[in-house]
Amino acid sequence: MSEPIRVLVTGAAGQIAYSLLYSIGNGSVFGKDQPIILVLLDITPMMGVLDGVLMELQDCALPLLKDVIATDKEEVAFKDLDVAILVGSMPRREGMERKDLLKANVKIFKSQGAALDKYAKKSVKVIVVGNPANTNCLTASKSAPSIPKENFSCLTRLDHNRAKAQTVQQRGAAVIKARKLSSAMSAAKAICDHVRDIWFGTPEGEFVSMGVISDGNSYGVPDDLLYSFPVVIKNKTWKFVEGLPVNDFSREKMDLTAKELTEEKETAFEFLSSA
Repeated sequence: MSEPIRVLVTGAAGQIAYSLLYSIGNGSVFGKDQPIILVLLDITPMMGVLDGVLMELQDCALPLLKDVIATDKEEVAFKDLDVAILVGSMPRREGMERKDLLKANVKIFKSQGAALDKYAKKSVKVIVVGNPANTNCLTASKSAPSIPKENFSCLTRLDHNRAKAQTVQQRGAAVIKARKLSSAMSAAKAICDHVRDIWFGTPEGEFVSMGVISDGNSYGVPDDLLYSFPVVIKNKTWKFVEGLPVNDFSREKMDLTAKELTEEKETAFEFLSSA
C-alpha cells in the first residue's frame, strides 16, 4: 500500500457530494491500492447533515478510507492537500441578479484560493465544480499565486459525456423538470471521470473536455481565460489537442462563450480587487 493522499470535497453535505464520496472512497477514482484521507468541508449550518454523511461513510467500511474529517474550518480542510474538489458554491436563487451571484462566489473562491495557497501542497490538483465554474476556478487560481495555474481545472466533462450520449443543450433543465433537483448522479460520474483522467492520464488516442487556462494560441480563445478545451493528459499534465475541425456553427458558439466568460471575468475581477 502506498501513502494515503489527502482529498478534499467542499459542499460535502450537498447532493452531488452524496453521489460522489462513495466512488472516491471505494477506489474508483484513485485506484484500488491508493489509501485516502477524505476531508469534507461545508458551511457551519450544514454540520449536522455532514455528521450524517460521515456516519454513512464509516458504515460503508471502505478499506481504502484511512480517515474521514468533517469540518467547517478552511485551515483544517485545506491542509496538506493532494487533491481539492470544490463542489460547493452559492447557487442562483430566484430573483438573484447574475452580478449578485458572481459577487457571492468571488468571496467564496477568493477565500478558498487563499487557503489553498497557504495550507495545501504546491502540487495540489484543484477541480472546480461549483457554478459559474469557469470564473470560480479563475478566481481561486488568481487567489493562489504560489500554485501553478495549470493545476486548476473546472468541470466541463458532464457536457462532454452528455454529448457522447446525445447532444442536448437543455439536458440539465430537463433533469431538473423531471427530478425537481439538478443533476447529481451524472455530475458525480463526470467529476470522477475528470479527476481519474488527471490522476492516471487519458487513454491512448482519446481526448477529453476540461476547463483550463487559455494561452491565447488555441482555437481563437483569448489569453488568460478559463475555457473548455480538448486536452490529453499524461503524467498529471494536460496539453491542448490542436487542429480539430471547427465548423461555422461551433465557431459562433465558441466566440459567444468566450465573450460571456470575458464579461464574467471582468465583473468578477472588479469584486476581487475590491474585496
